[in-house]
Amino acid sequence: MSLLPEVETVSLKPEPIGSVPEETARVSRAAFPKGNTYTRMRDELGVLWEDEDFAGLFPTRGQPALAPWRLALVTVMQFAEGLSDRQAADAVRSRIDWKYALGLKLEDPGFDFSVLSEFRSRLLEGGAEHMLLEKLLEECKKRGLLKSRGRQRTDSTHVLAAVKAMGRLECIGETLRAALNALATVAPQWLRGWAPSEWYERYGPRVEEYRLPRSDTERKELAEQIGADGFRLLRKIETDAPEWLRDLEAIHTLRRVFSERYHEPEEPDGPARLRGKEEMRPAAEIVQSPYDTEARYSWKREVHWVGYKAHLTETCEQDGPNLITDVQTTIATSPDLRALEAVHRALGEKEILPKEHLVDAGYMGSKEMSDARSHYGVDLFGPMPRDGSWQTKTEGGIDSTRFRIDWEAQVATCPEGKKSRYWKPALKRHGRDVVAVLFDKAVCGVCESRPLCTRSKFTGRELTLRPQPQHEVLLEARKRQSTEEFWEDYSARAGVEGTVSQGVRGFGLRRSRYVGMAKTHLQHVITAVAINMVRLMAWFAAIPKAQTRLSPFARLAPADC
Repeated sequence: MSLLPEVETVSLKPEPIGSVPEETARVSRAAFPKGNTYTRMRDELGVLWEDEDFAGLFPTRGQPALAPWRLALVTVMQFAEGLSDRQAADAVRSRIDWKYALGLKLEDPGFDFSVLSEFRSRLLEGGAEHMLLEKLLEECKKRGLLKSRGRQRTDSTHVLAAVKAMGRLECIGETLRAALNALATVAPQWLRGWAPSEWYERYGPRVEEYRLPRSDTERKELAEQIGADGFRLLRKIETDAPEWLRDLEAIHTLRRVFSERYHEPEEPDGPARLRGKEEMRPAAEIVQSPYDTEARYSWKREVHWVGYKAHLTETCEQDGPNLITDVQTTIATSPDLRALEAVHRALGEKEILPKEHLVDAGYMGSKEMSDARSHYGVDLFGPMPRDGSWQTKTEGGIDSTRFRIDWEAQVATCPEGKKSRYWKPALKRHGRDVVAVLFDKAVCGVCESRPLCTRSKFTGRELTLRPQPQHEVLLEARKRQSTEEFWEDYSARAGVEGTVSQGVRGFGLRRSRYVGMAKTHLQHVITAVAINMVRLMAWFAAIPKAQTRLSPFARLAPADC
């Protein structure tokens, strides 16, 4: 594993994985007589990954590459300690426990730190980002530490993108500046030949908020000026520039950001008018930074951020370690429940689907619960969002559960025995299937229960029902969560918040190291492997699972509080 000169092409030449060199083992045992995480990892698990696992990521011809199984292990240990690539490469050269885990001689000089970045790129390009986690889970299945049809739980957390959060004016200015910098790099003579002199002062330095004007009038004038300049640049590229400049990523980003925030000028040199709030696209579609076009602005309660979401799923059995079984990364604006299908599909492919899946209310929906049961045989276990209608908040109110539904006859019957006259499938917001049910206005108008049933002055009572399978699981779920047994069982879900806390505090889960969702997702997967490694070593060392910590004052609370 000595330092290799730079080469254009490397190929994989698999070699047998030998034992730990004798001198390395002797010095390691002298330094760590009781072992540590990495020496125990080599002793307990051996070598999880082999060179053959990565054969599809390398060409068949070229200079021999560094052993990819070692690079995979270095990457996991790097994430376990939050090290940069350079720090991880230094650790390979200098730390005895790392040399022991990697099976290296004490005098091995290691490798250049850039190899780690190249290895991660190969994982992404080869679609192998999940392989590290899958191989670890397979080993846990062989050892009986991971079983199918057990109990698992899922939670999500926000992830900050590796870019600065920007306001609207700052974003459009920095987008134009990024495009000019890209052009100055690849076509400096063309740009210098026509760029106005005032642009160098306006877009040379970074567009920082503290540099921008304070008054609304001045900010609007500057926004229109930036818009006019940006559209002028785009017109110049379309009409008087080498054709290949149109395909620059920075130019595509400029077109997109300006189309999202401006009305295109009607005349070539006309003003660029900003779009109003009512004309803006949804937050899920708007670029927040020219340096990471996939990061999105979102908020949850008091937390506001630009970036992504990470969804962690883990086992929660008493007789085994809590292992992360799946990681999903989504845009920040995506509701939690939209990640469920991907979670269940991934667990099904690994053959580790749970029987009971504990989630919070953000993942619960009648469709999601019905699909999980019918497609995967999974009981989605969590509090269903309550009916928010005014009838449920009124004493004696007649909510939708008081109606008898005959699905075959397509008729609903109210508590007074009156039958509906209208039944028709429809689409609700976000394209969800529903059934619209309407009672006759004349019948409802003379009903004594009308004040507790409907407030409509123009129609009779209206019901919006979910399709039959969803309707039935919704009623079942709301009935189940009304019992004390449900909340006792559901208390196990809270443990996944400890996993999120461990990932955030110990492994940097909440801040992306890289730009873009694909690289951020790879970071999350490797982080999950690192957390699992740490937990497995604690399990093998018979270290008990940590309990939820309470403050000294909270421990003084009486038992009945």
